[in-house]
Amino acid sequence: MEIFNHNANIHFLRLRWASITIAIVLAVSSVVLIATRGLNYGLDFTGGVSLVVDYNSPVQTNDVRDALEKAGLGTVVVQSVGGSREVNVRLQPTASMKDAKGQVNLDKVSQMVMGALKSTRSDAVLKSRSSVSAEVGAELKSDGMVAAVFVIIGIMAYLWMRFERRFAVSAVLTEIHDTLVTLGILALVQREFDMTELASVLAVIGYSINDKVVVFDRIRELFRLARKAEPEEILNRSINSTLSRTIITSLFTGIAMGALYFFGGTAVHGFAITMLIGIVVGTLSSIFVASPILLWLGVSKKDLMPVTRENPELARRP
Repeated sequence: MEIFNHNANIHFLRLRWASITIAIVLAVSSVVLIATRGLNYGLDFTGGVSLVVDYNSPVQTNDVRDALEKAGLGTVVVQSVGGSREVNVRLQPTASMKDAKGQVNLDKVSQMVMGALKSTRSDAVLKSRSSVSAEVGAELKSDGMVAAVFVIIGIMAYLWMRFERRFAVSAVLTEIHDTLVTLGILALVQREFDMTELASVLAVIGYSINDKVVVFDRIRELFRLARKAEPEEILNRSINSTLSRTIITSLFTGIAMGALYFFGGTAVHGFAITMLIGIVVGTLSSIFVASPILLWLGVSKKDLMPVTRENPELARRP
């Protein structure tokens, strides 16, 4: 296939108007979706009740989840804790689990949960219980946003020092685009967004910038080697020369995430799915969005040539 040929010569920059238009539409649509539908925040952000249940013999988290859902306890998050005999159960309290003042009644919640679990496994023992307030969830949400902002700022500073300011601006704009589109898709399908998904969004930012740095390195190399080539030609050659590496890396990372989804258990489903979305979005932006932005910012050979300082001693020599 031509895309796996190191000598491929696909004119990606010819499509820059269409690709940038599509990128802007996707980003704006994502902002609208996030603002109107919002993310479906999980218990990590909305607060809820957490219980640790111990068993005498190994238990499957899917069996625990099925028992709780059949009892009508709503959406429940079940994760193994330190082995196969202990699970953590998290759920959003319903009206029946609260007292007259609207406060969560831990005794009632524990009774309902343990009643459902003991109906299938009599060896279930409640080890601990706690309630997480919505205020704590709001704090986690704000901390996550701050973390994402710091990651993007750090990327911009790094690229500004390693390459040049135009590369930093291009990378940040595409990173913002990738993050917004990934979150927009999650808002569209209303998949539950918890700390696992937040971690995967931060991972997507790091993965996406890796692809762009590879292309940027090739752009700098070709600019310094070429004598009279136009910026558009250099950018296009850079994308083509790194295309096979970009696609193969994305393909195998996607396969790894697919394996994680099918064999890693429900606890990592959200991470795997969000990463798959981010891989597709980040790969496409590396090919179709980052370089057109560089071209419009006016990147040139002069910007990337090593800066040499004049030596007064050499200047005085005949």
